[in-house]
Amino acid sequence: MKDVDAQLLARREDAMLGGGQRRIDAQHAKGKLTARERVELLLDEGSFEEFDMFVAHRCTDFGMEKSRPAGDGVVTGWGTINGRMVYVFSQDFTVFGGSLSETHAQKICKIMDMAVQNGAPVIGINDSGGARIQEGVASLAGYAEVFQRNIMASGVVPQISVIMGPCAGGAVYSPAMTDFIFMVKDTSYMFVTGPDVVKTVTNEVVTAEELGGAGTHTKKSSVADAAFENDVEALTEVRRLVDFLPLNNREKPPVRPFFDAPDRIDASLDTLVPDNANTPYDMKELIHKIGDEGDFYEIQEDFAKNIITGFIRLEGSTVGVVANQPMVLAGCLDIDSSRKAARFVRFCDAFEIPILTLVDVPGFLPGTSQEYGGVIKHGAKLLFAYGEATVPKVTVITRKAYGGAYDVMASKHLRGDFNYAWPTAEIAVMGAKGATEIIHRADLGDAEKIAAHTANYEERFANPFVAAERGFIDEVIVPHSTRKRVARAFASLRKKSLKNPWKKHDNIPL
Repeated sequence: MKDVDAQLLARREDAMLGGGQRRIDAQHAKGKLTARERVELLLDEGSFEEFDMFVAHRCTDFGMEKSRPAGDGVVTGWGTINGRMVYVFSQDFTVFGGSLSETHAQKICKIMDMAVQNGAPVIGINDSGGARIQEGVASLAGYAEVFQRNIMASGVVPQISVIMGPCAGGAVYSPAMTDFIFMVKDTSYMFVTGPDVVKTVTNEVVTAEELGGAGTHTKKSSVADAAFENDVEALTEVRRLVDFLPLNNREKPPVRPFFDAPDRIDASLDTLVPDNANTPYDMKELIHKIGDEGDFYEIQEDFAKNIITGFIRLEGSTVGVVANQPMVLAGCLDIDSSRKAARFVRFCDAFEIPILTLVDVPGFLPGTSQEYGGVIKHGAKLLFAYGEATVPKVTVITRKAYGGAYDVMASKHLRGDFNYAWPTAEIAVMGAKGATEIIHRADLGDAEKIAAHTANYEERFANPFVAAERGFIDEVIVPHSTRKRVARAFASLRKKSLKNPWKKHDNIPL
């Protein structure tokens, strides 16, 4: 029996080394952790249960049968994050560059199937050179099997991808279909075709970092949700994110202990909106002052900064926040902000996370680049997302809510449950100056008359009371009581039940 135990121990130790100590040292020299170190950091200490440690590839071409490392380049299994179950796979760059083979893919598919079956999130740590060339179409088939499971798991269990090395070719499409993508600065990149192919085909000279680095995907393409300094910080932030999310679409998000009075009054909010209607202010200040303990987990912070998305807690429960940011483009909606917010709203709705919308929007951004880029269709994505959402929706208009953008931002007409406004709110088709110049076009040559008409329009419409008179605003609230009113609103909606008409699926304007 002792011999058998010793044999098992030796095989385990061999499997733990992956591609060998020399390659592990090379991984560390690049500032990267190994696949196993990443799993240990991500999960609660001692909670990891590994699957398929001894699986090896079956390829016999190109002399591959001479090297069959245990595990075949990916560590898979399950464990817990703060006591809650998650499934994880972590690609091992020390084994054939983390490349995906038929058996490598089968290991990933197994834990994805188990995650859907048992209702727990899937976290994928990607560090791979792509499809294993020696296996040809078998490795491509492996990727497609993973893709199909990403699609089936979408909206059923949360899926999080952490890019911690190269992710190229077909490999990028699996993370692209997951709910959140995190990258590591300077050591991770994603692209469909690499710099060499780009140079050959288009004659563009570009580095891997410029083409698909963390900065590119968090600021320009919106492929990634956040980028962090190193592996440790990225994995710590994944743990923090998982704490906000439900395990699956049949469960509510976790309720955490909180030490912040739900009826807390914040007098500083009474002076948050400046007297001058064109002066910007930071909407993040309001978000921090509404949430428990001022905690806010922002999603896609570096992309489309004219809209803010992320998670807070109210009375210990997760709430998704969508907010216009007057500091950037005056808070206008445009193509990028509409896409960013629409995807976030749909995620929240899929996982029964209530949505708080904070509105200060002067309209959609005008210009040929927006129109040519399809702002109509992209703006409709956000409209569609809010309109189809059945989760509790609370909206607070702090200042401007003009034109179609008023409708889009979770208005009463899109089945908003509680629609509040501050006394500083201006709800109208457009700003007073533009409206006056259209209504009183005949008086454009007379500055005094135009000024009088503008003042009259402001008095008539630059307030929340016209909308309140019609029931489109449920209540005009004092700013300092916003946390209390919003918390009470969500508390009253905990048993909300709303069903959309039966359909196979909708046809959102993609």
